[in-house]
Amino acid sequence: MSESYDVVVVGGGNAALCAALAAHQGGAKVLVLEKAPEDERGGNSLFTAGGFRFAHNGLEDLRKDVLVDLTDGEAAAIEVPPYTAEQFASDIDRVTESLSDETLSGLLVGRSRETVVWMRSQGIRWILMFNRQSYKVGNVHKFWGGLNIEAVGGGHGLVEALYQRCAKLGIGVQYGTGARALKLDQKGRIAGLSVRGPDGFRDIEAKAVVLACGGFEANPEWRTRYLGKDWELAKVRGTRHNTGDGLKMAYDIGAQPFGHFSSCHAVQWDMSAPEFGDRTVLDNFQKHSYPLGIIVNVNGQRFLDEGADFRNYTYSKYGREVLTQPKRLAFQIFDQKTIAMTRAEYRIRQVTKAEASSIEELAELLEIDRDGLVKTVAAYNKACQGGEFNPAILDGVKTVGITPPKSNWAQPIDKPPYVGFGVTCGITFTFGGVRVDGTTRVLDTEDRPIPGLYAAGEMVGGIFYHNYPGGSGLMSGSVFGKLAGDGAAGYVKH
Repeated sequence: MSESYDVVVVGGGNAALCAALAAHQGGAKVLVLEKAPEDERGGNSLFTAGGFRFAHNGLEDLRKDVLVDLTDGEAAAIEVPPYTAEQFASDIDRVTESLSDETLSGLLVGRSRETVVWMRSQGIRWILMFNRQSYKVGNVHKFWGGLNIEAVGGGHGLVEALYQRCAKLGIGVQYGTGARALKLDQKGRIAGLSVRGPDGFRDIEAKAVVLACGGFEANPEWRTRYLGKDWELAKVRGTRHNTGDGLKMAYDIGAQPFGHFSSCHAVQWDMSAPEFGDRTVLDNFQKHSYPLGIIVNVNGQRFLDEGADFRNYTYSKYGREVLTQPKRLAFQIFDQKTIAMTRAEYRIRQVTKAEASSIEELAELLEIDRDGLVKTVAAYNKACQGGEFNPAILDGVKTVGITPPKSNWAQPIDKPPYVGFGVTCGITFTFGGVRVDGTTRVLDTEDRPIPGLYAAGEMVGGIFYHNYPGGSGLMSGSVFGKLAGDGAAGYVKH
Protein backbone atom coordinates (compact mmCIF):
# COMPACT_ATOMS: atom_id res chain seq x y z
CA MET A 1 0.00 0.00 0.00
CA SER A 2 1.44 3.37 -0.99
CA GLU A 3 1.69 6.22 1.48
CA SER A 4 -0.56 9.17 0.78
CA TYR A 5 -0.72 12.63 2.37
CA ASP A 6 -2.26 15.97 1.59
CA VAL A 7 0.95 17.88 2.26
CA VAL A 8 4.52 16.63 2.57
CA VAL A 9 7.02 19.07 4.06
CA VAL A 10 10.65 18.44 3.10
CA GLY A 11 13.03 19.65 5.81
CA GLY A 12 13.32 19.61 9.58
CA GLY A 13 14.16 23.12 10.75
CA ASN A 14 12.22 26.21 11.75
CA ALA A 15 10.73 26.97 8.31
CA ALA A 16 9.69 23.37 7.68
CA LEU A 17 8.06 22.94 11.08
CA CYS A 18 6.19 26.24 10.82
CA ALA A 19 4.92 25.06 7.42
CA ALA A 20 3.84 21.71 8.87
CA LEU A 21 2.01 23.35 11.78
CA ALA A 22 0.25 25.84 9.52
CA ALA A 23 -0.79 23.13 7.04
CA HIS A 24 -2.13 20.99 9.89
CA GLN A 25 -3.99 24.00 11.26
CA GLY A 26 -5.51 24.37 7.78
CA GLY A 27 -6.94 20.87 7.95
CA ALA A 28 -4.36 18.98 5.89
CA LYS A 29 -2.93 15.53 6.60
CA VAL A 30 0.79 16.37 6.93
CA LEU A 31 4.06 14.44 6.87
CA VAL A 32 7.49 15.92 7.62
CA LEU A 33 10.56 14.37 5.95
CA GLU A 34 13.79 15.03 7.86
CA LYS A 35 16.86 13.87 5.97
CA ALA A 36 18.93 13.81 9.14
CA PRO A 37 18.64 11.08 11.75
CA GLU A 38 16.61 12.05 14.79
CA ASP A 39 19.67 12.92 16.87
CA GLU A 40 20.73 15.44 14.19
CA ARG A 41 17.32 16.95 13.51
CA GLY A 42 16.63 20.66 13.32
CA GLY A 43 18.61 21.87 10.31
CA ASN A 44 20.52 25.11 10.62
CA SER A 45 17.88 26.51 12.96
CA LEU A 46 19.28 24.51 15.86
CA PHE A 47 22.70 26.19 15.50
CA THR A 48 21.35 29.74 15.78
CA ALA A 49 20.88 31.97 18.80
CA GLY A 50 17.14 31.81 18.16
CA GLY A 51 16.94 35.57 17.51
CA PHE A 52 14.00 37.01 15.57
CA ARG A 53 13.89 40.48 14.01
CA PHE A 54 10.39 41.86 13.63
CA ALA A 55 8.54 45.14 13.58
CA HIS A 56 7.10 46.42 16.88
CA ASN A 57 6.33 49.62 18.76
CA GLY A 58 8.63 49.22 21.73
CA LEU A 59 8.65 47.42 25.06
CA GLU A 60 5.04 48.08 26.09
CA ASP A 61 3.82 46.83 22.73
CA LEU A 62 5.91 43.66 23.14
CA ARG A 63 4.52 43.04 26.60
CA LYS A 64 0.98 42.71 25.20
CA ASP A 65 1.41 39.39 23.41
CA VAL A 66 5.11 38.52 23.02
CA LEU A 67 6.98 39.19 26.28
CA VAL A 68 4.00 38.33 28.45
CA ASP A 69 6.16 37.01 31.31
CA LEU A 70 8.05 40.28 31.85
CA THR A 71 7.29 41.90 35.21
CA ASP A 72 6.85 45.62 35.83
CA GLY A 73 10.05 45.66 37.87
CA GLU A 74 12.05 44.05 35.11
CA ALA A 75 10.54 46.36 32.49
CA ALA A 76 11.59 49.44 34.49
CA ALA A 77 15.27 48.56 33.98
CA ILE A 78 14.97 47.89 30.24
CA GLU A 79 14.98 50.22 27.26
CA VAL A 80 13.77 48.70 23.98
CA PRO A 81 13.19 51.36 21.32
CA PRO A 82 10.42 50.85 18.75
CA TYR A 83 11.45 49.07 15.58
CA THR A 84 8.94 50.11 12.97
CA ALA A 85 8.05 48.36 9.73
CA GLU A 86 9.60 51.32 7.95
CA GLN A 87 12.89 50.83 9.81
CA PHE A 88 12.89 47.10 9.11
CA ALA A 89 12.23 47.66 5.40
CA SER A 90 14.88 50.38 5.28
CA ASP A 91 17.46 48.10 6.91
CA ILE A 92 16.78 45.33 4.40
CA ASP A 93 17.00 47.79 1.52
CA ARG A 94 20.24 49.32 2.84
CA VAL A 95 22.21 46.15 3.54
CA THR A 96 21.07 44.36 0.35
CA GLU A 97 22.02 47.38 -1.79
CA SER A 98 18.34 47.83 -2.78
CA LEU A 99 18.28 44.46 -4.54
CA SER A 100 15.83 42.61 -2.29
CA ASP A 101 12.61 41.69 -4.10
CA GLU A 102 10.00 44.20 -2.92
CA THR A 103 7.15 41.70 -2.76
CA LEU A 104 9.13 39.20 -0.69
CA SER A 105 10.76 41.72 1.63
CA GLY A 106 7.35 43.37 2.05
CA LEU A 107 5.88 40.06 3.17
CA LEU A 108 8.78 39.45 5.53
CA VAL A 109 8.36 42.83 7.18
CA GLY A 110 4.58 43.03 7.05
CA ARG A 111 3.94 39.54 8.43
CA SER A 112 6.79 39.50 10.95
CA ARG A 113 5.01 40.54 14.14
CA GLU A 114 1.85 38.53 13.55
CA THR A 115 3.96 35.46 12.83
CA VAL A 116 5.84 35.84 16.13
CA VAL A 117 2.49 36.01 17.93
CA TRP A 118 1.24 32.96 16.00
CA MET A 119 4.39 31.05 17.00
CA ARG A 120 3.64 31.84 20.62
CA SER A 121 0.25 30.19 20.10
CA GLN A 122 2.19 27.13 18.91
CA GLY A 123 4.17 26.92 22.14
CA ILE A 124 7.20 29.14 21.47
CA ARG A 125 8.13 31.38 24.40
CA TRP A 126 10.08 34.59 23.90
CA ILE A 127 12.62 36.46 26.02
CA LEU A 128 14.89 39.48 25.54
CA MET A 129 18.45 38.90 24.24
CA PHE A 130 20.24 40.55 27.15
CA ASN A 131 23.74 39.15 26.61
CA ARG A 132 23.91 39.58 22.86
CA GLN A 133 21.82 42.67 22.09
CA SER A 134 22.06 45.06 25.01
CA TYR A 135 24.65 47.02 26.94
CA LYS A 136 24.09 48.12 30.51
CA VAL A 137 24.36 51.89 30.67
CA GLY A 138 24.02 52.95 34.28
CA ASN A 139 21.28 50.75 35.72
CA VAL A 140 19.40 50.33 32.43
CA HIS A 141 19.78 47.60 29.82
CA LYS A 142 19.73 49.48 26.51
CA PHE A 143 18.85 47.34 23.50
CA TRP A 144 20.19 48.30 20.11
CA GLY A 145 20.29 47.34 16.45
CA GLY A 146 16.66 46.27 15.92
CA LEU A 147 17.13 42.68 17.09
CA ASN A 148 15.85 42.21 20.63
CA ILE A 149 13.98 38.90 21.04
CA GLU A 150 14.98 35.23 21.09
CA ALA A 151 13.19 31.95 21.61
CA VAL A 152 13.69 30.44 25.05
CA GLY A 153 16.63 28.05 24.78
CA GLY A 154 17.98 29.69 21.63
CA GLY A 155 17.95 27.73 18.41
CA HIS A 156 17.93 24.40 20.22
CA GLY A 157 14.98 25.46 22.35
CA LEU A 158 13.14 26.76 19.30
CA VAL A 159 13.53 23.50 17.39
CA GLU A 160 12.61 21.29 20.33
CA ALA A 161 9.48 23.33 21.07
CA LEU A 162 8.36 23.08 17.44
CA TYR A 163 8.92 19.31 17.38
CA GLN A 164 7.02 18.94 20.64
CA ARG A 165 4.12 20.84 19.12
CA CYS A 166 4.13 18.62 16.03
CA ALA A 167 4.15 15.50 18.21
CA LYS A 168 1.26 16.82 20.31
CA LEU A 169 -0.80 17.44 17.18
CA GLY A 170 0.02 14.04 15.68
CA ILE A 171 2.06 15.36 12.74
CA GLY A 172 4.26 12.51 11.55
CA VAL A 173 8.00 12.92 11.12
CA GLN A 174 10.14 10.42 9.21
CA TYR A 175 13.83 10.70 10.13
CA GLY A 176 16.76 9.65 7.99
CA THR A 177 14.51 10.07 4.98
CA GLY A 178 15.67 12.40 2.24
CA ALA A 179 13.55 13.47 -0.70
CA ARG A 180 15.20 12.67 -4.03
CA ALA A 181 12.74 13.64 -6.78
CA LEU A 182 9.40 15.37 -7.22
CA LYS A 183 6.63 13.56 -9.12
CA LEU A 184 4.24 15.36 -11.50
CA ASP A 185 1.02 14.17 -13.07
CA GLN A 186 0.16 14.61 -16.75
CA LYS A 187 -1.17 18.10 -16.06
CA GLY A 188 2.09 19.20 -14.44
CA ARG A 189 0.74 19.13 -10.89
CA ILE A 190 2.60 17.76 -7.88
CA ALA A 191 1.60 14.13 -7.38
CA GLY A 192 4.18 13.05 -4.83
CA LEU A 193 7.87 12.45 -4.43
CA SER A 194 10.52 9.77 -4.39
CA VAL A 195 12.43 9.41 -1.13
CA ARG A 196 15.33 7.44 0.24
CA GLY A 197 14.96 6.18 3.78
CA PRO A 198 16.63 3.60 6.02
CA ASP A 199 15.11 0.78 3.93
CA GLY A 200 15.92 2.22 0.51
CA PHE A 201 13.87 4.06 -2.09
CA ARG A 202 10.10 4.41 -2.17
CA ASP A 203 7.41 6.76 -3.44
CA ILE A 204 5.01 8.87 -1.40
CA GLU A 205 1.81 10.31 -2.83
CA ALA A 206 1.10 13.93 -2.03
CA LYS A 207 -1.20 16.62 -3.35
CA ALA A 208 1.22 19.36 -2.31
CA VAL A 209 4.87 19.58 -1.30
CA VAL A 210 6.59 22.31 0.71
CA LEU A 211 10.35 22.45 0.12
CA ALA A 212 12.03 23.86 3.23
CA CYS A 213 15.26 21.87 3.33
CA GLY A 214 17.90 24.59 3.21
CA GLY A 215 20.42 25.86 0.72
CA PHE A 216 23.69 24.39 -0.51
CA GLU A 217 26.07 25.62 2.20
CA ALA A 218 27.14 22.08 3.16
CA ASN A 219 27.96 21.12 -0.44
CA PRO A 220 31.61 22.08 -1.14
CA GLU A 221 31.29 21.53 -4.89
CA TRP A 222 28.27 23.82 -5.16
CA ARG A 223 29.90 26.39 -2.89
CA THR A 224 32.88 26.59 -5.21
CA ARG A 225 30.68 26.57 -8.32
CA TYR A 226 28.54 29.48 -7.17
CA LEU A 227 30.49 31.38 -4.51
CA GLY A 228 33.96 31.06 -6.01
CA LYS A 229 37.57 30.40 -5.11
CA ASP A 230 38.36 28.84 -1.72
CA TRP A 231 34.75 28.48 -0.61
CA GLU A 232 35.20 24.72 -0.46
CA LEU A 233 37.62 25.44 2.40
CA ALA A 234 35.13 27.38 4.54
CA LYS A 235 33.85 25.80 7.72
CA VAL A 236 30.12 25.06 7.90
CA ARG A 237 28.45 26.63 10.94
CA GLY A 238 25.44 24.35 10.96
CA THR A 239 24.13 21.02 9.70
CA ARG A 240 26.00 18.78 7.28
CA HIS A 241 22.72 17.87 5.59
CA ASN A 242 21.99 21.09 3.67
CA THR A 243 23.52 20.03 0.36
CA GLY A 244 21.09 21.61 -2.12
CA ASP A 245 18.81 18.58 -2.55
CA GLY A 246 15.61 20.63 -2.57
CA LEU A 247 17.01 23.08 -5.08
CA LYS A 248 18.08 20.29 -7.42
CA MET A 249 14.67 18.59 -7.22
CA ALA A 250 12.90 21.85 -7.98
CA TYR A 251 15.19 22.75 -10.88
CA ASP A 252 14.75 19.27 -12.33
CA ILE A 253 11.02 19.94 -12.84
CA GLY A 254 11.51 23.44 -14.23
CA ALA A 255 11.58 25.71 -11.17
CA GLN A 256 13.10 29.11 -11.76
CA PRO A 257 16.45 29.83 -10.09
CA PHE A 258 16.35 33.19 -8.36
CA GLY A 259 18.46 35.29 -6.03
CA HIS A 260 22.10 36.02 -5.28
CA PHE A 261 23.90 32.76 -5.97
CA SER A 262 27.39 34.19 -5.60
CA SER A 263 26.78 35.44 -2.06
CA CYS A 264 25.90 34.00 1.32
CA HIS A 265 25.69 34.56 5.05
CA ALA A 266 29.18 33.94 6.46
CA VAL A 267 30.70 35.02 9.76
CA GLN A 268 33.90 35.06 11.77
CA TRP A 269 34.13 31.57 13.24
CA ASP A 270 36.71 30.09 15.59
CA MET A 271 39.68 28.91 13.55
CA SER A 272 39.81 25.61 15.46
CA ALA A 273 36.11 24.78 15.10
CA PRO A 274 35.18 21.45 13.46
CA GLU A 275 34.21 21.16 9.79
CA PHE A 276 30.49 21.21 10.59
CA GLY A 277 28.41 22.52 13.48
CA ASP A 278 28.85 21.08 16.95
CA ARG A 279 25.52 20.33 18.64
CA THR A 280 27.00 21.06 22.06
CA VAL A 281 28.83 24.31 21.32
CA LEU A 282 26.13 25.38 18.80
CA ASP A 283 26.67 28.97 17.64
CA ASN A 284 29.27 29.84 20.27
CA PHE A 285 32.17 29.39 17.84
CA GLN A 286 31.10 32.73 16.36
CA LYS A 287 32.95 35.83 17.53
CA HIS A 288 30.77 38.90 17.16
CA SER A 289 32.15 41.50 19.56
CA TYR A 290 34.70 42.75 17.04
CA PRO A 291 33.30 46.34 17.06
CA LEU A 292 34.89 46.66 20.52
CA GLY A 293 38.39 45.95 19.20
CA ILE A 294 40.30 45.61 15.94
CA ILE A 295 40.70 42.79 13.42
CA VAL A 296 44.03 41.97 11.74
CA ASN A 297 45.33 39.26 9.39
CA VAL A 298 48.40 37.07 9.83
CA ASN A 299 50.54 39.97 8.60
CA GLY A 300 49.21 42.12 11.42
CA GLN A 301 47.29 44.37 9.05
CA ARG A 302 43.73 45.65 9.46
CA PHE A 303 41.52 45.05 6.40
CA LEU A 304 38.00 46.25 7.27
CA ASP A 305 36.09 48.86 9.27
CA GLU A 306 35.19 47.12 12.52
CA GLY A 307 32.87 49.99 13.46
CA ALA A 308 31.13 50.56 10.14
CA ASP A 309 27.73 49.83 11.68
CA PHE A 310 26.12 47.84 14.46
CA ARG A 311 27.44 44.30 14.20
CA ASN A 312 23.89 43.14 13.25
CA TYR A 313 24.46 44.75 9.87
CA THR A 314 28.06 43.68 9.21
CA TYR A 315 28.72 40.27 10.78
CA SER A 316 27.13 38.19 8.03
CA LYS A 317 29.37 39.69 5.35
CA TYR A 318 32.64 39.87 7.29
CA GLY A 319 33.20 36.11 7.11
CA ARG A 320 33.70 36.55 3.38
CA GLU A 321 36.31 39.22 4.08
CA VAL A 322 38.26 36.85 6.33
CA LEU A 323 38.20 34.14 3.64
CA THR A 324 40.11 36.48 1.29
CA GLN A 325 42.95 37.03 3.77
CA PRO A 326 46.25 35.08 3.83
CA LYS A 327 45.69 31.54 5.14
CA ARG A 328 41.97 32.45 5.46
CA LEU A 329 42.64 33.62 9.03
CA ALA A 330 42.13 36.75 11.10
CA PHE A 331 42.57 37.81 14.72
CA GLN A 332 40.37 39.98 16.90
CA ILE A 333 42.40 42.08 19.35
CA PHE A 334 41.05 43.63 22.58
CA ASP A 335 42.49 45.32 25.64
CA GLN A 336 41.19 45.50 29.20
CA LYS A 337 38.90 48.45 28.49
CA THR A 338 36.56 46.27 26.42
CA ILE A 339 37.34 42.58 26.91
CA ALA A 340 34.81 42.30 29.76
CA MET A 341 32.11 43.66 27.42
CA THR A 342 32.50 40.85 24.89
CA ARG A 343 29.73 38.32 24.47
CA ALA A 344 29.62 35.02 26.35
CA GLU A 345 30.90 33.12 23.30
CA TYR A 346 34.39 34.54 24.03
CA ARG A 347 34.50 32.71 27.35
CA ILE A 348 33.74 29.14 26.30
CA ARG A 349 36.30 26.39 26.78
CA GLN A 350 36.58 25.66 23.04
CA VAL A 351 38.20 28.92 21.98
CA THR A 352 41.41 29.86 20.15
CA LYS A 353 42.77 32.58 22.40
CA ALA A 354 45.96 34.18 23.68
CA GLU A 355 46.65 36.79 26.36
CA ALA A 356 49.83 38.79 26.81
CA SER A 357 51.25 41.80 28.60
CA SER A 358 52.58 43.33 25.38
CA ILE A 359 51.52 43.53 21.73
CA GLU A 360 54.82 41.91 20.74
CA GLU A 361 54.18 38.89 22.95
CA LEU A 362 50.56 38.60 21.75
CA ALA A 363 51.77 38.54 18.15
CA GLU A 364 54.16 35.68 18.92
CA LEU A 365 51.52 33.65 20.76
CA LEU A 366 49.00 33.99 17.93
CA GLU A 367 51.64 33.58 15.19
CA ILE A 368 50.95 37.02 13.72
CA ASP A 369 53.78 38.97 12.07
CA ARG A 370 55.25 40.80 15.06
CA ASP A 371 56.45 43.98 13.37
CA GLY A 372 53.26 44.22 11.35
CA LEU A 373 51.01 44.03 14.41
CA VAL A 374 53.10 46.49 16.42
CA LYS A 375 53.02 48.98 13.53
CA THR A 376 49.28 48.55 13.00
CA VAL A 377 48.35 49.02 16.65
CA ALA A 378 50.58 52.09 16.95
CA ALA A 379 49.03 53.68 13.85
CA TYR A 380 45.53 52.82 14.99
CA ASN A 381 46.07 54.23 18.47
CA LYS A 382 47.46 57.48 17.02
CA ALA A 383 44.43 57.75 14.69
CA CYS A 384 41.83 57.43 17.48
CA GLN A 385 40.19 60.83 18.01
CA GLY A 386 38.65 60.34 21.42
CA GLY A 387 35.08 61.14 22.40
CA GLU A 388 32.34 59.63 24.51
CA PHE A 389 32.42 55.88 23.91
CA ASN A 390 28.94 54.33 23.90
CA PRO A 391 28.53 50.82 22.45
CA ALA A 392 24.71 51.06 22.54
CA ILE A 393 24.63 53.73 19.81
CA LEU A 394 26.57 54.65 16.69
CA ASP A 395 28.75 56.96 18.78
CA GLY A 396 30.87 58.49 16.00
CA VAL A 397 34.04 57.89 18.04
CA LYS A 398 36.28 57.28 15.06
CA THR A 399 39.78 57.22 13.62
CA VAL A 400 41.27 59.78 11.24
CA GLY A 401 44.12 59.32 8.80
CA ILE A 402 44.27 55.53 8.45
CA THR A 403 42.85 53.08 5.94
CA PRO A 404 40.58 51.34 6.56
CA PRO A 405 39.02 53.70 9.10
CA LYS A 406 37.11 52.68 12.18
CA SER A 407 33.89 54.72 12.07
CA ASN A 408 32.52 54.09 15.57
CA TRP A 409 33.74 52.85 18.96
CA ALA A 410 37.41 53.59 18.15
CA GLN A 411 39.39 53.45 21.38
CA PRO A 412 43.16 52.98 21.63
CA ILE A 413 44.39 49.44 22.29
CA ASP A 414 46.62 50.47 25.19
CA LYS A 415 45.50 48.85 28.44
CA PRO A 416 47.23 45.47 28.99
CA PRO A 417 46.98 42.59 29.22
CA TYR A 418 45.95 42.27 25.59
CA VAL A 419 43.71 39.45 24.39
CA GLY A 420 43.43 37.98 20.88
CA PHE A 421 41.12 35.43 19.27
CA GLY A 422 41.80 33.49 16.08
CA VAL A 423 38.98 33.26 13.53
CA THR A 424 38.30 31.98 10.04
CA CYS A 425 35.24 31.96 7.77
CA GLY A 426 32.12 30.04 8.80
CA ILE A 427 29.33 29.80 6.24
CA THR A 428 25.76 29.87 7.57
CA PHE A 429 23.45 29.78 4.56
CA THR A 430 23.35 30.60 0.87
CA PHE A 431 21.20 33.32 -0.72
CA GLY A 432 20.34 31.77 -4.11
CA GLY A 433 17.18 29.68 -4.36
CA VAL A 434 13.91 29.42 -6.27
CA ARG A 435 11.51 32.16 -7.25
CA VAL A 436 8.20 32.16 -5.38
CA ASP A 437 5.16 34.39 -5.61
CA GLY A 438 3.41 36.20 -2.78
CA THR A 439 1.84 32.95 -1.54
CA THR A 440 5.17 31.04 -1.75
CA ARG A 441 4.12 29.03 -4.79
CA VAL A 442 7.24 28.02 -6.71
CA LEU A 443 7.34 29.56 -10.18
CA ASP A 444 8.75 27.89 -13.28
CA THR A 445 11.09 29.50 -15.78
CA GLU A 446 8.10 31.08 -17.53
CA ASP A 447 6.82 32.65 -14.28
CA ARG A 448 3.96 30.14 -13.96
CA PRO A 449 3.22 28.49 -10.60
CA ILE A 450 4.03 24.79 -10.43
CA PRO A 451 0.70 23.53 -9.03
CA GLY A 452 1.10 22.11 -5.53
CA LEU A 453 4.75 23.17 -5.01
CA TYR A 454 5.70 25.66 -2.30
CA ALA A 455 9.00 26.77 -0.79
CA ALA A 456 10.17 28.40 2.45
CA GLY A 457 13.33 29.21 4.41
CA GLU A 458 16.71 29.19 2.70
CA MET A 459 15.05 27.76 -0.41
CA VAL A 460 13.46 31.13 -1.20
CA GLY A 461 15.71 33.28 -3.36
CA GLY A 462 15.52 37.01 -3.88
CA ILE A 463 15.30 38.29 -0.30
CA PHE A 464 18.95 38.67 0.75
CA TYR A 465 21.75 40.03 -1.43
CA HIS A 466 25.34 40.58 -0.23
CA ASN A 467 24.22 40.84 3.40
CA TYR A 468 21.23 40.63 5.73
CA PRO A 469 20.01 42.24 8.96
CA GLY A 470 20.74 39.90 11.87
CA GLY A 471 17.73 37.89 13.01
CA SER A 472 15.87 38.20 9.71
CA GLY A 473 16.83 34.68 8.56
CA LEU A 474 14.79 32.84 11.19
CA MET A 475 12.03 35.42 10.82
CA SER A 476 11.95 34.82 7.07
CA GLY A 477 11.81 31.06 7.65
CA SER A 478 8.81 31.43 9.95
CA VAL A 479 6.93 33.96 7.82
CA PHE A 480 7.34 32.03 4.58
CA GLY A 481 6.97 28.69 6.35
CA LYS A 482 3.56 29.70 7.69
CA LEU A 483 2.56 31.17 4.32
CA ALA A 484 3.63 27.96 2.57
CA GLY A 485 1.71 25.77 5.00
CA ASP A 486 -1.37 27.95 4.68
CA GLY A 487 -1.09 27.92 0.90
CA ALA A 488 -0.54 24.19 0.62
CA ALA A 489 -3.50 23.40 2.88
CA GLY A 490 -5.72 25.75 0.91
CA TYR A 491 -4.58 24.25 -2.38
CA VAL A 492 -5.40 20.64 -1.45
CA LYS A 493 -8.93 21.64 -0.41
CA HIS A 494 -9.78 22.86 -3.93
